[in-house]
Amino acid sequence: MQHSDVLDVSAFHRAAFTSVRDVGDLKFICAAPLSHLPCGLRILNAGYRCVVMERWKGRVALVTGASVGIGAAIAKELVRHGMKVMGCARDVEKIQKLAAECQTAGHSGVLVPFKCDLSNEEEILSMFSVIKAQHKGVDVCINNAGLAHPDSLLNGKTSGWRNMLDVNVVALSICTREAYQSMKERNVDDGHIIHINSMSGHRVPPGSSHFYCATKYAVTALTEGLRQELREANTHIRATCISPGLVETEFAARLLKDDPEKAAVVYSKYKPLQAIDVADAVTYVLSAPPHVQIGDVQMRPVEQLV
Repeated sequence: MQHSDVLDVSAFHRAAFTSVRDVGDLKFICAAPLSHLPCGLRILNAGYRCVVMERWKGRVALVTGASVGIGAAIAKELVRHGMKVMGCARDVEKIQKLAAECQTAGHSGVLVPFKCDLSNEEEILSMFSVIKAQHKGVDVCINNAGLAHPDSLLNGKTSGWRNMLDVNVVALSICTREAYQSMKERNVDDGHIIHINSMSGHRVPPGSSHFYCATKYAVTALTEGLRQELREANTHIRATCISPGLVETEFAARLLKDDPEKAAVVYSKYKPLQAIDVADAVTYVLSAPPHVQIGDVQMRPVEQLV
C-alpha cells in the first residue's frame, strides 16, 4: 500500500471477510490509533474495527478503574462496539454519568456502573457475584485500575507500598482468578484477560516511583505466568498486557498532589498519549483473530525518551 490518504475500498471489504493476517496493509492501519490517522483512513479503520469486533457484541466485559482516564475511555469504546460493560470504581457517580453519555450517544452496548473498592477482596467477590446473577458472567476482563504513591524505597511509607501492592497486583490477580473461573464454569473458551500495565513494567526510570515500578514488573510477570497457566489448562482464553508510556490523565495530579506546580508541567514537555490511544490498543488486541496471542503492546509518545 502506498502512503496515501486514499484506501482501496474493495480491499477493505475483502478484509471484512478474511482474517487480519491475510490483509497486511489493513492490519497495519488497524494498529494505528484512530486519532493519528488521516480522515479517510480513520473512517475506514473505524469501520474495519466494527467488523472484527462484531463477535464481541452482546458479550460482557469488566473494566476496573472505569471512572476516569484510560478506564473510562476503554469502557466507552467497548460500549460503542456493542458490549455489556461492567465498569467499577470507588467513584461510581462518574461512571453513572459516563453511562448516561453512552446512552445519549446511541451506542449499541450498555455501561453498568459498580461501586467497588479494589483493595477490599470482599467487595470484589461481591461484585463478581452480582455480575453472575444479573449477566451470567464475564467474557472479557480488563484490569485497568492502578495507582502510584511517591514513596521512595529509602524513605517511603509502608502504607503507600502496601496500597500499591493491594491494587496494582493483588486486586488484579483476584479479578483475573474470578474472571477465569467465570469463563470456565460457563465453558467460555474464547475469553480475554487484558492487564493495563505500564512502560514502568519494562524499565526503571529515575525518581521516587521505584516501588510502583516493582508492582508493574509484577504485572509483566503475571501476564506471562497467566498465559502459561491458560495453556496448561488447555484453554484458548488469551492473556495480554498493554504497556503505555506517558498518558495525559489525572495520574500525575494524584501522584504529585503535594507538588501541583510539578504536576502541571508533566504533560507540557512533549505531546503525550491520550486515553483513547490506549483504548484503541485494547480494541486492536480484542480484534485479533482467535488464534493470535498478542502478549504485550508497548507504546510511547514519539518524543518520550525512556
